[in-house]
Amino acid sequence: MSTPKSGSLTHVEQRGIEPVPGNERTGHPAQLFWVWFAANISILGLPLGATLVAFQMLNIWQAILVAVLGAAGSFAVVGIVSVAGRRGGAPGLTLSRAVFGSRGNMGPTFITLLSRLGWETVNTATAAFVLLSLFGIIAGTSFSAKEVPGLTLLGIGIFILLTVLVSWLGHSAILVIQKWATWIFGALNVVVSVFLITHVDWTAVGSAPAAPMSAVVTGIGVIAAGTGIGWGSTGADMARYQKKSSKALHLIASSAAGAGIPLVVLIALGALLAAGDPNLASAGDPVGAIREMLPTWMAVPYLIAAFGGLLLSNHLSVYAAGLTTLTLGLRTKRIYAVGVDVVVTFVGAVYFMLIADNFYGPFITFISLLAIPITAWLSVFLVDMIGRRTYDPAGLMDLSPAGRYWYKAGVSWRAMASWLAAIIVGLLFTVVHGSGSDILFAGWLHDTWIGESGVAWVATFTVGAVTYALLGGAKSTGTGSRESVDNDRAGVLIKAGR
Repeated sequence: MSTPKSGSLTHVEQRGIEPVPGNERTGHPAQLFWVWFAANISILGLPLGATLVAFQMLNIWQAILVAVLGAAGSFAVVGIVSVAGRRGGAPGLTLSRAVFGSRGNMGPTFITLLSRLGWETVNTATAAFVLLSLFGIIAGTSFSAKEVPGLTLLGIGIFILLTVLVSWLGHSAILVIQKWATWIFGALNVVVSVFLITHVDWTAVGSAPAAPMSAVVTGIGVIAAGTGIGWGSTGADMARYQKKSSKALHLIASSAAGAGIPLVVLIALGALLAAGDPNLASAGDPVGAIREMLPTWMAVPYLIAAFGGLLLSNHLSVYAAGLTTLTLGLRTKRIYAVGVDVVVTFVGAVYFMLIADNFYGPFITFISLLAIPITAWLSVFLVDMIGRRTYDPAGLMDLSPAGRYWYKAGVSWRAMASWLAAIIVGLLFTVVHGSGSDILFAGWLHDTWIGESGVAWVATFTVGAVTYALLGGAKSTGTGSRESVDNDRAGVLIKAGR
């Protein structure tokens, strides 16, 4: 097994989901700051901020508060999951086998993979919109995706090719690229943001009344679902090479600050812009909508910054999706799993851009709905962490009935029951809208205060955490001698690719 070389842009990571031996863990918490900062300087933060003003009717101070609590707060949870990655040296969903069982874990893993593929599809489509705008500037005209399907497919292909290149190289390359790209694209974002501020309707911003507290709570849920919740398990994916001596508080702070700083700035800017132009939140092409606010000389750096931010987010997402695909059971190398995932996102992006009539309506619905089962997984996983300090490296990879985490019929029924109960309760308070005013799904309790306030995710987390705690948490999954095997022996105990 080849060890990632710190600072290498040419080394291809050969490791899949098997735990990292202790002697190969050389990472430090500051690396996570750069990873999450770069992954969140995406232009998608602007329409998220716009939704707070256009749909939730928040004023700017409420929008900033919601951004801090929803974005930085949800990434603090990602940081907590990073602690599990440091303990077990494996991706989050692989560690989850110890919680849900070798077979039971397939449910949360599949849902998480859907979330990752969904985000990648959104990133890819948005990046293709960016390239179409650049092509339009070069051609001296403007056109929609459906008017030039050939250029649309070219834009999608370019973005996916660049994504695969970095995701294929793996962990070591991502650490280097995320750090230096943060400075480059972060600087471009600052320049563009300063210019966009000149387009803010300050009269509208200052006169906006405060929304009720229920709208603030709903906004926190929307932002959390659209930012940290979807990245939940990825915290462990990026922390599995961390030194065993890395302090938990440092891992949490690096994740929360790294993602929180750019997200709060971009979400606040989106809220400011939407105060004078609420249509930004529902634009079919949000990149193009902001592009129209800028002169050509400023549009080019804006589009470059937008493309770079989306790429930095996407190659991290595809890397994590590859690991999740392997955890689901695909028997191949990590680099091939990456290829499988991008094929799916290519098809999804083509649908969004060339077939679907609306882009961000389905996007918000999608992330809000998947936030329920992912939040349920987080609730069980985090409670399990309280009673579990170590993971058996060989047990994580042994999916046979003789494996450490087989439990009964391959399922930890306490964890599975808690997860399912949390999902059911969350869906009871959830309403899913289709196009226009159509309702695709409405839970029995969606019209109660919890449902109307958009805090189904709070009910989900509470039910999952309390149920699993009452059932004993990690008490019977053990922290005994078999699970305290040092990961230094993982290379001996685990056969590569198993």
